[in-house]
Amino acid sequence: MGRLGCVKGKGEYGQMGMTQRIYIVGAHSRARTLGVYLQYLNPGVVIEAYLYDNEEHNPERIGSTPVIRLDEHAGLHTEYPVYIGTRGIYHPRITEYLEGLGFEKIHPVTVELDRQLRNAYLQKYFTSTGRSFSKIEKLNDKTEKSAAVYVVRSVFDKPLQQLYEPTPYEKEIQAGAALTRERLSDKMVTDDTGKHISARNKQFCELTALYWIWKNAKEDIVGMAHYRRRFILPEDWVECMRKNEVDVILPVPLYVAPSVADNYRERHDASDWEYMMQYLKENRGMEYNQAEEFFGRNLYSPCNMFIMRKEVLDELCTWLFPVLFQAAGYGGEKEDHYQNRYPGFLSERLISFYFEKHKNRYKVVYADKNFLS
Repeated sequence: MGRLGCVKGKGEYGQMGMTQRIYIVGAHSRARTLGVYLQYLNPGVVIEAYLYDNEEHNPERIGSTPVIRLDEHAGLHTEYPVYIGTRGIYHPRITEYLEGLGFEKIHPVTVELDRQLRNAYLQKYFTSTGRSFSKIEKLNDKTEKSAAVYVVRSVFDKPLQQLYEPTPYEKEIQAGAALTRERLSDKMVTDDTGKHISARNKQFCELTALYWIWKNAKEDIVGMAHYRRRFILPEDWVECMRKNEVDVILPVPLYVAPSVADNYRERHDASDWEYMMQYLKENRGMEYNQAEEFFGRNLYSPCNMFIMRKEVLDELCTWLFPVLFQAAGYGGEKEDHYQNRYPGFLSERLISFYFEKHKNRYKVVYADKNFLS
């Protein structure tokens, strides 16, 4: 594969001094986000076309850029670099096909490259707004604080194929425990003890664990992760938080298009989003305009993952759950199992908005995450 010369130089992401025409394979969210990253980091990049080779519904254009089928008759410039912005499982097949067409500068966008691009994009974006984009591994300290990151599991989870050794600060919590007699381990916390909403797990998914943490956890610092999604943290992250007076660690934000709001509307039941916004307008009027403005942008921290001081979590949940309960009361149960989890999808956006709204009150830093197979 060719070097990523048009993206990266001397270990830094920076501007190119000349125009560089490229192709991107893919025409959906991954590819669009990739295009934004590349052009924002390198203003000299011109996307000649987005390419596809499947039978999915694809747009004719993305912005002013054409979307064309990838085949030997497309008249493509094989000397241009081409970036593969699809799911990783398709990369080998697409790479082989591109090589057969004569392309040499082929760049599959791996998880690691996506992470690098996202961080570089956010560093530049935050700097342009006069704010600091701080990562947890850049901090340091030598103090102690009780802390736990609760890793959410359920009886419906598929087993991990790769070995993972839990860190000393991780505590597994079984979500939806009230819906089954099966227990994953006699050493695990279950979300059906103390004050809880465990029975609502089919809709609220990991949020039943969040509710349990809010009402029952005793640590000074608490977090939530997922059995397949874990934070990448330095060993001394607790000390880093303490010394640097960090209130919150969130996942590195994700860029989505056309906006946070429209991305939700395209992927889920738009009426649930409209109801949530109407609820904010009628009941939290001072926040509504802020929410409209934030959700009209493109960045939010996904996956309902976080680490924060327990007092901050208490304040967040006191604000968050009434909105979610109202939205669930309106939207009711949905037949589609995935779409029935809409309270969890709404909460990802709401949590991001909450900390943007309070950016002058809480010190927020960011951490990358791993996806385990």
